[in-house]
Amino acid sequence: MAGHTRTPRRHDPSLPGGRLPGRLPDALGLAVRVEQAADPGRPVDLLLTSSGRGRVTRHLPRARADALGGPYSSLLPYRVGGSHGVLAAFPRRTRQAPVHGDPKSLSEALATGGLVFDLCAETSSRSWRPFAVLTVGTPLPVPRNESLDFDIYAHSARGFHPGGALATIRRAAYRGSRAGRRGRIRDG
Repeated sequence: MAGHTRTPRRHDPSLPGGRLPGRLPDALGLAVRVEQAADPGRPVDLLLTSSGRGRVTRHLPRARADALGGPYSSLLPYRVGGSHGVLAAFPRRTRQAPVHGDPKSLSEALATGGLVFDLCAETSSRSWRPFAVLTVGTPLPVPRNESLDFDIYAHSARGFHPGGALATIRRAAYRGSRAGRRGRIRDG
């Protein structure tokens, strides 16, 4: 893997949270923005979904009620330098009680201490290699009627970006989403 996963650096990531109401299992998401990770003024976004850890299940969304009950993965591979593989975040279990994925429960858990994840890259042998530690502290204040816009194609780095067979389709979907958001802003 290229230097993106070999050189440890400290960044303060942006992390929103949300899920269906109640305590029913849901596919949970972990969105990370690293400001100025590639170049000054250029963030890198990483979007991960609750998944399994196995060779097949790391590519499939998995519903869960506990935000720390298992890994989150990119589901599809990233190109990292000359290699490609799925990226994942493995939570470190630092508390006994489950942490539900709704914003209120996440805020309560963060008030009692940070949540810690090991960020890993899939290797050519399909094992996991840690490349960073993510510590989630204070949630970002997001106004009630707004949302943060994460875009893994607009916010990627040279040598560290989504790749694979579905990349063309996904890029088009993200372009459409960006256009829709711009239209919503003009119309709103």
